[in-house]
Amino acid sequence: MKFAPLVVLWLLSGLLSARETLIDNTGIVENPKPSWETQRQARTFSLLIPAPRGQITDRQGRPLAQSRLSYNLAINFPTPLDWPDAKILAFAKQQAAIASGLINRDIKIADSTILNHYKNRGVLPLDIAEDLLPRELTAVQRSMPPNQILRQTYVRFYPNGPLAAHIIGYTGPQAPLSLRPIENNDLIFPESEGREGIEQIFDRELRGQPGLLQITFGADGKKASERVARQPVPGNNIITTLDLDLQQISEDVLSKNSQRGAIAVTDPNNGEILALASWPTFNPNDFVPSVKASVYNALSTDPSNPLLPRAFRSAYPPGSTFKTFVGFAGLESGRINASETFSCPTSFAVGNHVFRNWKKEDAGRLNFRQALTQSCNTWFYQAGLKIGAEPMIDYAKRLGFGRRTGIPLRSEAAGNIPDDDYMLRVHKRTIKGGDTANISIGQGDILISPLQMAQAMSVMANGGVLHQARLVLQVQNIANQVIAAYPDRVRDEIPMRPEIREEMRRAMVAVTSDGMGTASRAKVKGIDVAGKTGTAQWGPTERQRIAAWFAGFLPADNPQYAFAALYESEPNAKAGGGSHAAPLIGQVFKEVYKRKAKPAESSESAPTAVRAAIPVAEETPAPVAQPVEQPAAIDSENGPQVPLDESN
Repeated sequence: MKFAPLVVLWLLSGLLSARETLIDNTGIVENPKPSWETQRQARTFSLLIPAPRGQITDRQGRPLAQSRLSYNLAINFPTPLDWPDAKILAFAKQQAAIASGLINRDIKIADSTILNHYKNRGVLPLDIAEDLLPRELTAVQRSMPPNQILRQTYVRFYPNGPLAAHIIGYTGPQAPLSLRPIENNDLIFPESEGREGIEQIFDRELRGQPGLLQITFGADGKKASERVARQPVPGNNIITTLDLDLQQISEDVLSKNSQRGAIAVTDPNNGEILALASWPTFNPNDFVPSVKASVYNALSTDPSNPLLPRAFRSAYPPGSTFKTFVGFAGLESGRINASETFSCPTSFAVGNHVFRNWKKEDAGRLNFRQALTQSCNTWFYQAGLKIGAEPMIDYAKRLGFGRRTGIPLRSEAAGNIPDDDYMLRVHKRTIKGGDTANISIGQGDILISPLQMAQAMSVMANGGVLHQARLVLQVQNIANQVIAAYPDRVRDEIPMRPEIREEMRRAMVAVTSDGMGTASRAKVKGIDVAGKTGTAQWGPTERQRIAAWFAGFLPADNPQYAFAALYESEPNAKAGGGSHAAPLIGQVFKEVYKRKAKPAESSESAPTAVRAAIPVAEETPAPVAQPVEQPAAIDSENGPQVPLDESN
């Protein structure tokens, strides 16, 4: 987003309010320069004008966060500032009463606030009503009360409301304006700072360079002149990897089909995160210009915890989705082969423990593809014991489990892959046979976040390459010049023989397409979906919940998307990966491919991207990721558990 010089001047006129208002209410002359140069015994204040924050956009430049102009109604105290306390309070309260009647808003200002402002910051207006609504603004503009002015400030605006709120985050006032006497380089209004999400991590980049306002007072204490000595420069723009449409589809599907859950979608060919949806969510506009205590208390005490980004800040037992990676470890390490068969009985004993299958009948002898399709627990207990805990753990770690993906967001869940060190530390023993059996079906102490799951499925999709997960593509300045880029970076290359990749693909496609598979509800017409369901219990016994999973990639023969869907059940309620999570993915990608099948709309009827709330030059394009040849890279023994019905 570019700002032409005239546009920046227009913005500044908003900060100081319109020229007519300044002339009428502050005594600024049309050309203050001569009096500025000839004023004797004058005192000049040099104050900072906060700059508008840069935009946060999706991969196509469509805005996710912008800055907008907010109108505050303020009292303009006459100079010189030599009134006694009683007169100050009487004047301010009279003005507040007039304003209250005009905009039909209850305005209350503490005496201490009025007096502190007058004695320490009286050279600047005192805001008495912030962020006027359109009807309030119209009323003020029709009949501006004497000794009052409209002050324009910058506040954050999230044009899509709750969309991607956990990723974008929100802002808040950096700090209250100082109560000490005003000094040079003080701000004329509070600057906002990022409090969560990208707003927080990229706060420095999003902040612009403040402008400079100079106010001169004569020897008699009256304001003589006021001018902008340096224009503020808007902050840089952050271009994310998100696809606004896919993010919206994912959130809509979650909102209509779950009370709590998450969907993560990545590009398996480069690690870019296309959607990272958590449900429930919140509206970051409720935090602008600052969040009301009642709103924050409602959000923070809600048992569904809408402030929790489940897609990356929560980790869950993966259940049978983990069988995918157990099979990969066994096949690639040579501990088992694709044609090798094991029985699939209703139960299997390991030492003194009896582990059961989720099905109530013996399925006979199965090879890997058949076992994954039917999600046979007892097959994987036998396979896991033959493979051994160490290979399963090693491959899981190389796939990115048990460590953060490294996205630029705070408090990302690392998850957990239990190795001997962990078992010694937590359970005071090394891994036993029962632990190995649990690991082989994704139970025990394994924890994985939805984003980690999608990342690992990307490796299955692309043939063994673990790309660095990316959420931001570039940082651009207001001239759309790339300041920093986050290029594709390979974290690990895991050996995957072509025949093993093909076997994994065929087995995962059978999960959704074979009549014996557990994920038929994830089908997308004309597209082969490769995936695996999972169902696992977690939480305290009295409030035990189920994590229902479906994860994989599509199209199976040429993967463009890797995904993970997580459905959280209510306490002690039934849920299954096939019945609750697989349909989420089915609905998401049915809509995706439905939109792709539509003919391109003409330029006259095609919807245009939402433009910045602040006017920009007509010829200025929206910020969008640009290719760069050399980008500036910035780096950012357990008892048996109850087997759950995968297709429930």
